[in-house]
Amino acid sequence: MKAAIYTKRDSGKVLELVDLDPPVPKKGELLIKVRAASINPLDWRLKSRRPGVDLAGEVVSIGRDVSRFEQGKAVFGLGKGAFAEYALARESRLAAKPDSISFEQAACLPIAGLTALQGLRDKGKLAPGQKVLINGAAGGVGTFALQIAKISGAEVTGVCSTRNIEMVRSLGADFVVDYTQQDFAQETKRYDLVLDNVGNRSLSDLRRVLTPQGRCALVGAPKEWGPLLRGLLDAIVRSFILRQNFLFFIARAKPEDLETLSSFVQTRRMHPVIDRRYPLSNTGQAIAYVEEGHARGKVLITPE
Repeated sequence: MKAAIYTKRDSGKVLELVDLDPPVPKKGELLIKVRAASINPLDWRLKSRRPGVDLAGEVVSIGRDVSRFEQGKAVFGLGKGAFAEYALARESRLAAKPDSISFEQAACLPIAGLTALQGLRDKGKLAPGQKVLINGAAGGVGTFALQIAKISGAEVTGVCSTRNIEMVRSLGADFVVDYTQQDFAQETKRYDLVLDNVGNRSLSDLRRVLTPQGRCALVGAPKEWGPLLRGLLDAIVRSFILRQNFLFFIARAKPEDLETLSSFVQTRRMHPVIDRRYPLSNTGQAIAYVEEGHARGKVLITPE
């Protein structure tokens, strides 16, 4: 099978397309024929030799103790080495793909969709009528978060660049802040919940725009860990005083949440925004594009 792997050369870490034997599923695992995969920041930040987590495809074979899926079943979720013709995935990290959703749509959902859903619902305790600010509203997590917040009955403000204003509005944003022209931290509006997908603002900036009992869910981390850790310590102390909660989190793979996301797409209340599609042979180019930080929604890897 063809697979994208990282190799070490004199020039550093290089992504290459190589021929490998298909992996053999172990206990609790399935071998998936990948029909589509999508890119996330962890694909270049983690030290895995075989990148690729988000996938959608068909079950080829199953390991011991797999009971929810059988050969030929269409599934989507989180796998290992998804930028390949075949990839392994644990049964506990997959959900059945509905017939009405394409493989491409399903491959967009796992990491970004779970992060948006769990950040708003579980960490943010989002309730109807609340005012929500989404920093990074045009990215993978942001496009899902905006739509999920609207489904939940919130008033949504999206922060994005000038070129993405119309797209963010089309996804349902009530208000849009163009960060090239405005600084949301200097505005007078206050929010019940801030979902920060970018990590480019200080915690004092984020705290300034929260209501007294507001919550801030922090997705990912800034480039420098030192300021983050100092800021989080400061935020924890201040949270006791100001009743503002700052929560750094990483999404968890839950089949029931994957099913919730697919139900939103099925009922046309949410749709994945697909920026570009790349063939498997151009995986390196695709990752480099996403790494630049300007992709709208999701970027897909598809079989040749």
